[in-house]
Order: sequence, then C-alpha cells, then structure tokens
Amino acid sequence: MSEIMQNKLRLGVNIDHVATVRNARGGMYPDPLRAALLAEEAGADGITAHLREDRRHITDRDIEALIDGLSVPLNFEMAATDEMQKIALRHVPHAVCIVPEKREERTTEGGLEVAREENKIGDFIAPLREAGCRVSIFIAADQRQIESAARIGAPVIELHTGAYCDAHAEGRFDERDAELERLRDMTKFASDLGLEVHAGHGLTFDCVKPIAAFPQVLELNIGHFLIGESIFIGLDGAIKQMRTIMDDARA
Repeated sequence: MSEIMQNKLRLGVNIDHVATVRNARGGMYPDPLRAALLAEEAGADGITAHLREDRRHITDRDIEALIDGLSVPLNFEMAATDEMQKIALRHVPHAVCIVPEKREERTTEGGLEVAREENKIGDFIAPLREAGCRVSIFIAADQRQIESAARIGAPVIELHTGAYCDAHAEGRFDERDAELERLRDMTKFASDLGLEVHAGHGLTFDCVKPIAAFPQVLELNIGHFLIGESIFIGLDGAIKQMRTIMDDARA
C-alpha cells in the first residue's frame, strides 16, 4: 500500500442520533439528511447510518433520502438478516457494515461473532459483494475474528474501540493502555493479512488521537459524540475539530 494511501485518514460521520432526537417527538425534524449534508460541507468523507430492526432511529425513508441526496459515500450499517440484505441489495449503497444487533441494547455492545459462524456470514456477504457493495465486518480486536473475516472474503474490517474509550473515560488507565496496545497489534495484524482497517465506537476529542495515529487505520467512524457535541459548538464545529485532531495525529 502506498505511503499516500496510508496517510489518508477518512472520517465517517454517523448521523443515527439526529434521527433519535427527531423520533423522540415524532414529525420530520431534525432531518438526518440535512445533518448529513452539513457533515459533508464540514469535511466528512462519508456518512454512516444504521438501520436497526426496530427502526429506533434511522428509518427506511431516511436510507432512501441519503442514497438520493449524498455526494459522499454512504456506509449502511446493518445486522446479518434477510430483511436487511434485501434492503441493501435494493439500494446498493457504497458500503455495508455488518454489525451485531440485540433489540434490548442501547448501542452496539461488541463485535460480530465471525469465528463461530464463518460459513453463515460468508454466505450472507457474498451477494452484497457481487452487487458491488464494499463489505466491512464490525469485530473486536481479536486475532481469531480477524482471521475469520479474512477467510470469508470481507475486504474491510472495523475494529470496535469501545472498551478502550470506556476505560479512558472512567480513568482506568492501565486497562486503557492495554486496550490501546491490543488495538495497535491487531490493526497491524489485519493490515498484514491484506484487510483494509477501520475503527470506531465511543471515540471523542479526548481519546481519538492515539487511534488516529495508527498508520494502518484508513477510516474512523464517529457519531454519538459528534452529534452530542454539536449542541454546544454546532455540527460544523464539532466535525472540523475532530478532523483537526485526526490530521494532527496523522502528521
């Protein structure tokens, strides 16, 4: 991989929780597409949206609007279900990211279990790849999971950074440093296998820099923090500040 490609760190902005605010009252506002277009203008390289089974935030109509309205790539997060596969094949977004999903969870709690379900996940992603979607698998920074993702032909993995971010936020610095080292090692391991490596979940201004500094990571996906921070400094300001921190880490 060229040095230029290694040094380019993309920012994907997840706009799910704009829809969470909208759905708290019903109606049409705030509009996730409007947030996505503002994110584009502020420097986002892509937009991420997770269509959950229970439609708790993003809806089918949102996905249609994003597909029609965006000029940057859409990363469509989805569970490995027949319903979501049909929706993805109907729209053929630039990318699909396969994530674990439990109805009762507040947010995605961990990575997808690929190692125990290689054949099932491999069969699931095959038609998505054939349709032209860039398929990524959201997994823990675990060697077995990474090896399984490579074996089933997933070209991209996204490493779950939640444990590292939680340890940082809660002041458990020995655990934080151990998680960071594990992420560093597994990022290099995955890249050496030929996988494109992304990372995300829980990243903030305070903890993103060490992850952004990993040369093998080509994309960070960040959502909840940016939407929350936009209450205080605007979405444009939050994205530009995150972009600056990421670029400084890479430089």
